[in-house]
Amino acid sequence: MTPLRELAALFTRLGFTAFGGPAAHVAMMEDEVVRRRGWMTREQFLDLYGATNLIPGPNSTELAIHIGHARAGWRGLVVAGACFILPAVAIVMALGWVYARFGALPEVEAVLYGIKPVIIAIVAQAMWNLGRTAIKSWELGVVGAAAFAATLAGVNELIVLAAAGTLVALAKVSRARLASFAPIALAAGGTSSTAFGLWPLFLVFLKIGSVLFGSGYVLIAFMRGDLVERLHWLTESQLLDAITVGQVTPGPVFTTATFVGYILGGPLAAGVATLGIFLPAFVFVALSGPLVPRLRASRVAGAVLDGVNVASLALMAAVALLLGRTAIVDVPTAVAAAVAAIALIRYRVGSLWLVLAGAVVGLVARVV
Repeated sequence: MTPLRELAALFTRLGFTAFGGPAAHVAMMEDEVVRRRGWMTREQFLDLYGATNLIPGPNSTELAIHIGHARAGWRGLVVAGACFILPAVAIVMALGWVYARFGALPEVEAVLYGIKPVIIAIVAQAMWNLGRTAIKSWELGVVGAAAFAATLAGVNELIVLAAAGTLVALAKVSRARLASFAPIALAAGGTSSTAFGLWPLFLVFLKIGSVLFGSGYVLIAFMRGDLVERLHWLTESQLLDAITVGQVTPGPVFTTATFVGYILGGPLAAGVATLGIFLPAFVFVALSGPLVPRLRASRVAGAVLDGVNVASLALMAAVALLLGRTAIVDVPTAVAAAVAAIALIRYRVGSLWLVLAGAVVGLVARVV
């Protein structure tokens, strides 16, 4: 058991410094929980990460909740999740106040210029560590490569995960090589205005948090369909500003909901929107968390989890590749990524210090 104050301290710090989206959050959690603190093995961490991909909601937040539950039971579940979410909520609400008062967002490009290449190095290092644990056989390696290619080709994340889990389970049950199976075909996966109110706002974000699988791009599609096209609560420009805030602030991308709530109805509405979108994550983890050890103990279910784990890393790798194209854009950013990778692997420098150093480098580069 881990003391609640240790869980609170770790996830509060991550809530303030975990830039870069879900893939980066997972990488930073792996660094802190597996490498530095030894709270769980890489296989246990991978199983929890794989489980988050099987339920709706914000994956990195659900992983934090899973870790809290594994280390300190139900109280840990609440503490880890809340401490990871609330710092980002506070930052986003502050930006919401600035936006509501001045109609614009503060300049953030300089900070992001320095942070983004560091995030790519952190993600790459985590994928290397987790991949050595997840890829237990050449068959799993083939499944992972196929999942990576399918993701880059635009196949829906759920189809990739389901196909990978099914393939590995079938191979386990039949005691045959993966090559003996025929390939599974992978397929890509009225307007009316409604008066704004706290209860409708809560229901909109509760629905999104309850059914949303996949990346931040899926979140954008849901929010645009509900808030812009169906309810007419936001303009396209306001939605883009809200998405920008969710992307450039640390912690969960789902705090986009906090910003939307603030600009629609002030602090109270921000709190209602935040509660609506994150509440399902706590419920889903509470229900599924106790099942993870049982899945691992079952021969067939364990094989499904192996397939989901390797496919989850493939999704993470595809995201890292796409982010890398926008993060490493010139010689300084390439050098920053390389130096961060060396600091992580050779000298085991904490990801927090690397992120802060990247922010400083970005600001200095802008001045120069």
